[in-house]
Amino acid sequence: MKKKLLLLSLIISLNTFAQNQSAFDVGEWFKFRIHYGMITAGYATLEVKEAVINNKKVFYTVGHGYTAGMAKTFFKVEDHYQSFIDKTTSKPYQFLRKIDEGGYTKNQEGFFNQDKNTVLIKDYKNNTEKTFNVSENVQDIVSAFYYLRNHPNIDKLNVGESIMIDMFFDDEITKFKLKFVGRETIRTNFGKVKTMVFRPLVQSGRVFKEEESVTVWISDDENKIPLRIKASLAVGSLKADLETFKGLKNPFMVIN
Repeated sequence: MKKKLLLLSLIISLNTFAQNQSAFDVGEWFKFRIHYGMITAGYATLEVKEAVINNKKVFYTVGHGYTAGMAKTFFKVEDHYQSFIDKTTSKPYQFLRKIDEGGYTKNQEGFFNQDKNTVLIKDYKNNTEKTFNVSENVQDIVSAFYYLRNHPNIDKLNVGESIMIDMFFDDEITKFKLKFVGRETIRTNFGKVKTMVFRPLVQSGRVFKEEESVTVWISDDENKIPLRIKASLAVGSLKADLETFKGLKNPFMVIN
């Protein structure tokens, strides 16, 4: 359960950052290592490709999360996410969510009608279809990451202020709220990097200690790269660190 929620938290927490259409482009790729201290629990990757929908070039974004090593023996996770995003409006056209988390599986595809503010969900596991009403600027779980990396207010926030967006997940709209807590220079695999620090609000209880149990560090530059995520759980804590990347649109600022 912890690994499942960390991979989900990783993707959601990464959904946090900067809307000027300059933070990323086709060819960008990230790989994150998820770990308990020195012990690797799994990895997650995010990639930006290109596709054509309705004779229009769109961003085709792909996320993959999976357990590794001993963690895979005790709790196997194999998650695949996809989202097709309009290059101009940043609104999603469709998404795919195909997951296997310790035997808990889902295989769904969603098709957004942005004119009618609806989304058609095809559930391939249960062989069902259902249409949901959604808000005007709703995002799916992957498109939200890229939408927020270009958010117009990300660099204007004062400490303690938040950004909130509507995200469609598990057949309902979730109010995703992100709180800015300050700036910090951290040591990474690439050197020292200036970062902005955020806390996405999560549900406290059995897994997380409190609402602000997840902390996210992103590069304080035009890329808004997610560099580190720390989740304080009811028992212990997990981290996800950016291990490698390629295809950044803007220069990556490192302090030597």
